[in-house]
Amino acid sequence: MFLFVGLGNPGREYAGNRHNIGFMAIDAVARAWNFPAFRKRFQGEASEGQIGSERVMLLKPLTYMNDSGQSVGAAAKFLKIALEDVVVLHDELDLPPGKLRVKTGGGEGGHNGLRSITAHMGKDYKRVRLGIGHPGDKARVYSYVLSDFAKAEHPWVEALCGAIAKNAGCFCKRDDSGLQNKVCLAMNAAGFGAVKKPGEAQA
Repeated sequence: MFLFVGLGNPGREYAGNRHNIGFMAIDAVARAWNFPAFRKRFQGEASEGQIGSERVMLLKPLTYMNDSGQSVGAAAKFLKIALEDVVVLHDELDLPPGKLRVKTGGGEGGHNGLRSITAHMGKDYKRVRLGIGHPGDKARVYSYVLSDFAKAEHPWVEALCGAIAKNAGCFCKRDDSGLQNKVCLAMNAAGFGAVKKPGEAQA
């Protein structure tokens, strides 16, 4: 069994935030693979279903970002899911908007959600980094991640989440490079090969 986790903050006021793109991606997976409605479990919202031949638990922690590890750790322990079968989708400042990278283990890059998960479980879980771009000034990072995606950004956000959902079976096959390639091709085909941040001039 696999545990797919999307990181974000609970509540309507945070729903459209850049920091919540992990939640958005998990919701897209649930829709694409016809998972049942989410219900309260493991200090979060969870839904169990099937992706290909694999059973998968989808989880959106409701602990707030900084304590995500409490929810993820509780789910993994109860379901007896190995760390290598935990997949965490999260926002990434150091990737351009619309880009995706997958890695297992490594550092947390200042991401408090990842830091919490690592503290509770160890570092050798899979991280799916969803690029949201950087505001350009370290002092603006906090307000940037906790602000909503601009209306002009919605098409690429939806395209990225949709491409992840369509190809979610790659996680179960441990085909990280295949997922990256398929998502890249899908984004290019949708016209989002080089997404600009709000306010940037289009080339």
